[in-house]
Amino acid sequence: MDSGYYAATAGLAAQSQALELVAHNIANLSTTGYRGQQSTFRSLLTGSTGWVSASALNSAVNNFGVLSGSRLDMTPGNLVATGNPLDVGIGGGGFLEVQQGQDTLYTRAGEMHLTAARLLVTSKGNPVLGELGPVTLPSGSVAISSDGTISVEGAVVDKLRLAEFSPATNLTALGDATYSAPPNSALIVTTSSVHQGALEASNVSPTEGVVQLIMVQRNTDMLARALTAIDGSLNQIAVQDLPKV
Repeated sequence: MDSGYYAATAGLAAQSQALELVAHNIANLSTTGYRGQQSTFRSLLTGSTGWVSASALNSAVNNFGVLSGSRLDMTPGNLVATGNPLDVGIGGGGFLEVQQGQDTLYTRAGEMHLTAARLLVTSKGNPVLGELGPVTLPSGSVAISSDGTISVEGAVVDKLRLAEFSPATNLTALGDATYSAPPNSALIVTTSSVHQGALEASNVSPTEGVVQLIMVQRNTDMLARALTAIDGSLNQIAVQDLPKV
């Protein structure tokens, strides 16, 4: 079969997946602490595990682009003042540590509240972790300093656990602006700070998101038309030319 058919099919699949990713980013424009996801592509050389001729032409027609995954855009979002003493925005590249079951997860969505048992949780109900474990607060006025130290009526209660990651660390998006990280990849915080009474907006630019959506849609449409043309050509060969052989 014509290599162009495989190339168009691989490209169409990759662009369709990229389209879903861009649409997901746009859908989360108003999600607190959301990190935009960017598509990453890689080259797939068919026959790389078997025999492939050394000709440049063969490499060109059998070298397909596929979606290899995505990476997080770590650009900080804007901090928006809320006046709520339990809201925190993170300056720098740090993440709040939260608990989900037995797992430690990470988020920059600092919209927190207290349960009936005065357990500090995120808007999604995940307990927020401090140096002493899940944070519980007594009644009183809450103050949170720039290093995450929590005081109630002037008495220190706990300190928020923050984590930073190297640029090479692959964080996995779990939804709701929450992420998981490889074991032992969290680093000691050196550049991050906590801002009480503020929340970080999504770092997705509406304008860039729409532009990316249009570009990916155009690429998808182009590859779909190419695939239709190639398919029509193959059908013509099958109907008109093969019977003559």
